[in-house]
Order: sequence, then structure tokens, then C-alpha cells
Amino acid sequence: MSDVRSGAVTLKGGPVDLAGPELKAGDAAPDFTLQAADLSDVSLANSAGKTRIIATVPSLDTPTCHKETKHFNEVAGTLDNVEVLCVSMDLPFGQKRWCGAEGVENVACLSAHRCTKFGEDYGVLISGGALDRVLARAIFVISPEGQLTHVEYVSEIADEPNYDAALAAAKS
Repeated sequence: MSDVRSGAVTLKGGPVDLAGPELKAGDAAPDFTLQAADLSDVSLANSAGKTRIIATVPSLDTPTCHKETKHFNEVAGTLDNVEVLCVSMDLPFGQKRWCGAEGVENVACLSAHRCTKFGEDYGVLISGGALDRVLARAIFVISPEGQLTHVEYVSEIADEPNYDAALAAAKS
């Protein structure tokens, strides 16, 4: 694995190690290949020309991830030329089941289960501990040109992100 960052993120107060660099606004968004619910490959190029909000979550089956994804689903339909992607290590089958049961249609849930590259490239892959190989909670807003305009690594994984800041970046 690439470099490991310690202490920037916690889980219920305990430090969590993250593999990969800490991305910042102004950086180029790393490309990726993730798996959609229909098992097709999805890359950053699939939504070229749009603003993208990428929300990384540990698992859709946890209360905070559930609430966050539902919130983005509600607002996604009101955003022009913005695509919202929710990325977790959940299997595509589980994501499809969850989205169907919860009526989530405005957010594309994508699975990073096949390899750790996405998590490492975006600096959200948890390294070690109870959540080893799960993604930390973070928000990335990417311009239509592929530049990061907003990055939030949520300092406490059990907390929700700053929705207002992410949405403001997506609208600007």
C-alpha cells in the first residue's frame, strides 16, 4: 500500500489509519473503475462534462451512511448538471437491494469491492483495525473539467459530512 496517514480520522474517538494521499481542492481527480449495480464498469469519464459529488461511505447498512445517502438522493434531483456517486465496499448486489428498498434513484451507488485502488487513490482506504479495507467517510466535489473543488475527510467516521459546503461547491 501507499503511504499511511494516522490520526486525521477517528472512529468513535479512536484513531484510524488511512492509506493513500490526502487530496486537496485544486488537485486533479484520480480516475477510477468501480462497479455499478448492474455489474458494469463506471469510471470518472462516464460523467465527463458534469460536476460530480463523490460521497465515500463505510457501508450503506449503517445508520449514518443510510442517512447521508438518502439526503444526497433528495437533493440530487434538484441539481443541474451534477451527478452524485456514493462509493462503498458493499457488493453491487447489496447496493442494488438497499437502493430498491429505500427508493434511492438519484444517486448512483458504486462498489469498490474488486480492489483497493480507488480507496488508496482518494486517501479513504482504512488500513488495519475493525474496519480494515473499508472506506472512510469523505466528500469530493469534482468540476466538469476533472479538478477537485471541494474535499472533506470527515474527522469522525460516525458523523455526517458538511452537506452545505459540498452542495455550495457543486453549485459554484
